[in-house]
Amino acid sequence: MNAPHLLIVDDDPHIRSVLRIALGQAGYDVTEAGDGAEGLAKARSGRFDLIVLDIGLPEMDGLALCRALRASHDTPVLFLTARQDEIDRVLGFELGGDDYVTKPFSPRELVARIGAILKRTRPVQRAGPTQTRGVLSVDATTHSCHVNGTAVTLTAREMDILAHLMAHPDRVAARPALTDALYGKGAGVSDRTLDSHLRNLRRKLEEAGCADAIETVHGIGIRMGLCRGQ
Repeated sequence: MNAPHLLIVDDDPHIRSVLRIALGQAGYDVTEAGDGAEGLAKARSGRFDLIVLDIGLPEMDGLALCRALRASHDTPVLFLTARQDEIDRVLGFELGGDDYVTKPFSPRELVARIGAILKRTRPVQRAGPTQTRGVLSVDATTHSCHVNGTAVTLTAREMDILAHLMAHPDRVAARPALTDALYGKGAGVSDRTLDSHLRNLRRKLEEAGCADAIETVHGIGIRMGLCRGQ
């Protein structure tokens, strides 16, 4: 099995060096970037298992980089921040970040957090052939989603959520059960992470003409809507 490949995006050469050594000793392959623009280019061109991303970057800050990346990629992101402001952490989670570490940090803690993220973001087994509901059709085996015949681009995690809901279209999925199904039991995934993926999935389906694809059953969970389209 190949070693996990990580991308470190930080403008401080010393921090990159510390992380490169600690992660290398833990068995990870590491690629580095010194600013946001370089980091985004590498994140888009390479296949990484996780990105360690500093929020306070030149050229493009870490939050903007994560926002741009989430339009097409679902690579797990661990944020590094030198600030204690809650707004940084909240924005990071809302943009699809998986965890954060505040500088100065313990390399051992960071390695442990990376291991926990990789464990819970392992690929899940997806449902079988094409499933159709109203104007929506999904084939998780080929990672394809269409609304009225028009393709909708989804990240891997968004496809996991949609495929799970489509497999049981009339069943309400409680949030804890949905999280367990996607990430594994006891993964410790925050509600903000799941909410971020759901929000992005809903937005993409709505923009494609299927605003009623996912329905919230208040106090219980979510389920597939009727997918009648516009």
